[in-house]
Amino acid sequence: MKPKKFLDRVKEHTPSVLGHEDFAKYAVLLPLIEKNGETHVVFEVRSYSLRRQPGEICFPGGRIDRADEDAKETALRETEEELGISPAEISDVHSLDYLVSPFGMMVYAFAGEISAEAELELNKAEVDHVFTVPLSFFFSTPPKVYRIGFSVQPEPDFPFDLITGGEEYDWRTRHMEEYFYSYGDKVIWGLTARILAHFISVVK
Repeated sequence: MKPKKFLDRVKEHTPSVLGHEDFAKYAVLLPLIEKNGETHVVFEVRSYSLRRQPGEICFPGGRIDRADEDAKETALRETEEELGISPAEISDVHSLDYLVSPFGMMVYAFAGEISAEAELELNKAEVDHVFTVPLSFFFSTPPKVYRIGFSVQPEPDFPFDLITGGEEYDWRTRHMEEYFYSYGDKVIWGLTARILAHFISVVK
């Protein structure tokens, strides 16, 4: 076959993140709500009975199901289930950047508005309580940023003899930045803080 035949196949390919099929995929909604004439961000505190990350602060969201049409549908479905609201009470939902975690996760983030008249009926199996923070607080309060370093630890049978430099190979180790916001007694950090910081950079 001539090169063009192969390149025509590339032409038909839709680009994505290489290896994305091996990532666990999640979608979250950064919810805004109007309170007393001011825009607030809504946060959940995860149920203390959950096995993973009990009591941590997060946005509504969850793992993308095969039945979901797309990541946006996941974010909306999870928000409706966790906060006990109807689809009609969520509006103006738009995409933020998606995040690829070094821990094998892809997170698709969206921002949208929850109606000020919505009556929340929390799914207590997942959500202990919710609280809001004025958006203006994040405009005036940048996050504190700390770095986490990663080291390379090849498996015992790694074929050093096949690479230039062998056991002395100069691995390019990397780091990850962790963002922290403190509001009263609440600490917002991790992926939630990273998504929040990105949102602030977009709208500020």
